[in-house]
Amino acid sequence: MSKIDTLKSLRIWAAETAPEQRPEDIAFLLAERLQLSPSEFQLKQDMELSPDQIKQAQKDVRKLAKGISPQYILGYSWFFGYKILVQRGVLIPRFETEELVEWALANLTSGDKVLDLGTGSGCITVALAKEAAKKQITDLDLYASDVTDAALRNSEENFLIHKVDVTVRKANILIGLEKFDKIISNPPYIKETEKDLMDQNVLQNEPQEALFGGKNGIEFYQKFVKQVRDHLNSRGEFFLEFGFSEKEQLVDLFGRELPDFTIEFKNDLAGKPRMVKGKWNK
Repeated sequence: MSKIDTLKSLRIWAAETAPEQRPEDIAFLLAERLQLSPSEFQLKQDMELSPDQIKQAQKDVRKLAKGISPQYILGYSWFFGYKILVQRGVLIPRFETEELVEWALANLTSGDKVLDLGTGSGCITVALAKEAAKKQITDLDLYASDVTDAALRNSEENFLIHKVDVTVRKANILIGLEKFDKIISNPPYIKETEKDLMDQNVLQNEPQEALFGGKNGIEFYQKFVKQVRDHLNSRGEFFLEFGFSEKEQLVDLFGRELPDFTIEFKNDLAGKPRMVKGKWNK
């Protein structure tokens, strides 16, 4: 093995040590640990590294080579520009979910009582609260729920760090919760039949209950439509993410079960249907 003394030599070693890992995951991990932006990481390949930096990077890359996600190695991820602590057992925030937050944000008004259903790391609530404040949307009554204690502990830590006042509840979907003006959720929606197509790092690291939505991928939504009227205020709205292949199933489900709601579907930036909004007409 050639000597490691610069970022370039470290990058070569990392690629050789973790050949099965995606180059972008290696780059993300090294850049974050060295506190470099993506552009700095590309431009500073001749940067000399200290022995401590090299030692830490090698330790990180060896973990990555074993299939541990880079966000779990670092202990954090980024969502909407906010640093979100994550630990194994809690879903890593997805970039696509930022679009769901933007949609909910555009419909948010001061004084709304808002539920982040299946909060996980709490990233949706943190981003929603911080971005709402920038838009002078005030006096939000924020709630976050999840079915696992690990997620609730992780989310509370993030709420504390970001100074967001949130009421946290343990709940299975909406059972036992009160009424809200807005409900926003990135629920489990991957079909069990799609497991073989998934990244092994995701399957190995992330909580199954936060990923899989049963055989057809829509178990959550089937339960949600039965419960939602008891947990929305008059003219209340929900915003949900779903799998890009599930729109037709959800058109049928919402049309059948929620005829008194105005349902609107939205594509993501890649042009795939990924989000749905429902507004109660009562």
